Amino acid sequence: MSMLRIAVQSKGRLYEETMQLLEESDIKLSTSKRTLLVQASNFPVEVLFLRDDDIPQTVATGVADVGIVGENEFEERAEDADIVKRLGFSKCRLSLAIPTDVDYPGVRWFEGKKIATSYPGILARYLKEQGVRAEIHVITGSVEVSPGIGLADGIFDIVSSGSTLVSNRLKEVEVVMRSEALLIGCKQMSAEKQEILRELLFRIDAVKTAEDKKYVLMNAPREKVDAIVALLPGMKSPTVMPLAQEGWCSVHTVLDEKCFWEIIGKLKALGAEGILVLPIEKMIV
Repeated sequence: MSMLRIAVQSKGRLYEETMQLLEESDIKLSTSKRTLLVQASNFPVEVLFLRDDDIPQTVATGVADVGIVGENEFEERAEDADIVKRLGFSKCRLSLAIPTDVDYPGVRWFEGKKIATSYPGILARYLKEQGVRAEIHVITGSVEVSPGIGLADGIFDIVSSGSTLVSNRLKEVEVVMRSEALLIGCKQMSAEKQEILRELLFRIDAVKTAEDKKYVLMNAPREKVDAIVALLPGMKSPTVMPLAQEGWCSVHTVLDEKCFWEIIGKLKALGAEGILVLPIEKMIV
């Protein structure tokens, strides 16, 4: 039987979030004894652990069938693979930053300057689009220390919270691209492996759809049910069931957690009580 090989980053935040997604998709992997290649016990999938910058080429050449990689690495490597799905986690941005005490009039400031980065390909394309000629200094380590030690005038690097920039007395001046985790696929995948991928995507979709969704139950006076139902922006129509107590109903619905907090006061004002909010593990739509 065919196995779908997935290339996954071997460490870091993307590794952790990828493994959580696979676990929530009910793909059981034994990672107690860490090896390069791990096979799932309950699904025709094997996971190949690699450095993040090796994943695009590994997928493009067919050594792995699919891979989960940051959009920043995929764009930098410019390998010939398909974007199968945007996964919505490990979000960050690639930005230009300069010392905080320097006035910044605009992107022309970088003309003739030296910029340190681990992403020379993306940076070169951006500078060309902007008509700016700058010297790109490629660094694989801690890019953010470069201006402080006189190695560069500015940097081009990943920014998540911005705290690393602040601690190195740098300020973000241009956001060049926004990045998230991607599921990428080999263009030459067999029909059998494509079928396994479809089943994997079905599971991932069920997990992603359930994110930030809550199953909400409440008791409400029967005469207020129509008003409460009109207030609920849930999926399709809520379930309404009579309670043993005369004149009362139980209302069940699925809500986005953010929406719930906006309308809970209105629900209570309409007489809803005994409101229960339950997490949803997976949701098939």
